[in-house]
Amino acid sequence: MLGNNKFKFPFAFLLLSMKLVEHHLHIRKMIYEQHQPYPHPNPTIRFLDKFVFGIAFIMPLTALPQLYKVWFEGNAQGVSVLTWLLLAILSIPMIIYGIVHKEKPIILMYALWVIVNSLVVIGAILA
Repeated sequence: MLGNNKFKFPFAFLLLSMKLVEHHLHIRKMIYEQHQPYPHPNPTIRFLDKFVFGIAFIMPLTALPQLYKVWFEGNAQGVSVLTWLLLAILSIPMIIYGIVHKEKPIILMYALWVIVNSLVVIGAILA
């Protein structure tokens, strides 16, 4: 059953999400041990903090062409409702994780992903 092609993408997404969380935990441990101040005195790191926040806002916008196709053209051909639904559902634990660890970029990015993914699901169902 796991070898079936239709299940590869959701499992790959889940594995990637787990890797991202694991990486984030490693970074938090490093920060905790080194007690980095925020905002950071190094201008490059300060810029990176702001840049990541911008990326967190821009990334969900990459799904706008799909939203346009589903909502304005009324064409849901080739759109997997199950995939987009799983993406929306699997983003919810990431929002909770961001809230618990007070990571605004993670909260913003995954909250926007839930909205965008849910809109694609609704549009695909209504199309």
